[in-house]
Amino acid sequence: MQKFLVGGAAALVGLMTVGAASAADLPARKGPIMAPAYAPIYSWTGFYAGLNAGYAFSNNKAVTTGTPGFVALGPASVPGSLGVGKNGFIGGGQIGYNQQYGLIVAGLETDFQYVDGKRSRDFTNPVTLGGLTTRAGSELNYLGTLRARLGYAASDRLLIYVTGGLAYGNPQNSGSVVAVGPGARWAGSSDKIRFGYTVGAGAEYALTNNWTAKLEYLYYDLGKQTVTATQFAGAPIAGVAYQARYENSGSLVRAGVNYKF
Repeated sequence: MQKFLVGGAAALVGLMTVGAASAADLPARKGPIMAPAYAPIYSWTGFYAGLNAGYAFSNNKAVTTGTPGFVALGPASVPGSLGVGKNGFIGGGQIGYNQQYGLIVAGLETDFQYVDGKRSRDFTNPVTLGGLTTRAGSELNYLGTLRARLGYAASDRLLIYVTGGLAYGNPQNSGSVVAVGPGARWAGSSDKIRFGYTVGAGAEYALTNNWTAKLEYLYYDLGKQTVTATQFAGAPIAGVAYQARYENSGSLVRAGVNYKF
């Protein structure tokens, strides 16, 4: 029994000696172990402002009807409809605010655009009144919106969103008719601020902690508008007036940059 105890004690002393020697070979700790540093996750929360530019396009029509007296002037005295779709450059600015909740980003944005959109179309009937030329014209000089945005942070710096809200602008629609025979002329126009709606979607990417770039599509609709052209020249023709109902809608595709404060 004594031999067994003496042998066990000797083995224990040997293990302790080896452990102490191994510990002596380890590098000395000179300070606390630091956790690895990670780049902070980008936050979309905050105010921003920026500029944008792009292209506007539409396939609007002016549906021409005329009063019964006008239609009675002769066959096909009005064309039925004329395409007045407008295509052109747009450019403007926007301001807004975002609030991020996890991966969800909600915000509000307003923008104002210059629109280079103008189009006119003619229809000529060579039979009625020695030649009857109908013209419809449509123009849009500016467009503004006030929209809510709801987005998803698909990655640390990429935001995908949908948007919608109020749209307003000043569509300028005009119609005229010239009768060669009696020298009669009719004309009318409308130039009013109109309100409607807009919906769209886009993607925005954070280039730095302050600068972002975006690509966006919007559809807008400012409603329909009727223009009546009344006679102002030539021998009076009772009960005759020209009417056209204009569409005021279209699409925008634009790219922009924002600075986040």
